[in-house]
Amino acid sequence: MRKNVVLTLTGSDRVGIVDSVTEVLVKYDGNVETSRMARLGGEFAMLMLVSIPQEQSENFKHGVKSLEELGFQVATKQTELSYEQKYVGWLPYQIEVHGADHEGIVHKVAHYLTERGINIESMDTGIVPAPMSGTLFFSMNAVVLVPPSLPHKDWQGDLDDVADHLNVEIKISAYKGK
Repeated sequence: MRKNVVLTLTGSDRVGIVDSVTEVLVKYDGNVETSRMARLGGEFAMLMLVSIPQEQSENFKHGVKSLEELGFQVATKQTELSYEQKYVGWLPYQIEVHGADHEGIVHKVAHYLTERGINIESMDTGIVPAPMSGTLFFSMNAVVLVPPSLPHKDWQGDLDDVADHLNVEIKISAYKGK
């Protein structure tokens, strides 16, 4: 029997972080089920769902402590994989947002989705200078799950109003997976 654990790690970016973390996992027969990793400023952040054999779970906790001794902030939380059952019948969509960067874009879009009971599965954001003007250009890519009782036309039209208010472009499409 395996335990599912969400592991988060942050620390100053340097060569070898992924190697150090996966070395601990391998030592205790752990497996990376899914992960997201990125350098943010001068920090490196890692979010992983790992599975560990039940009998290695205490040893794994000690292995995680060794990562803290290397200067990383680490948190673990046992989780279940019954998540899919919670969202049976919910419809996946991809939402892309593009426009001139300004404060509040992520909040306004997230707030709109929350008010309608739409769950954000993943979200990536970034800003880059526009090629000609150098104006900061914002982009967001999110995958959301929409309750089956919420018709697409009911929430898409209002999201267009949010886009107009924020002076950004919002594109919604059926999510096709990676």
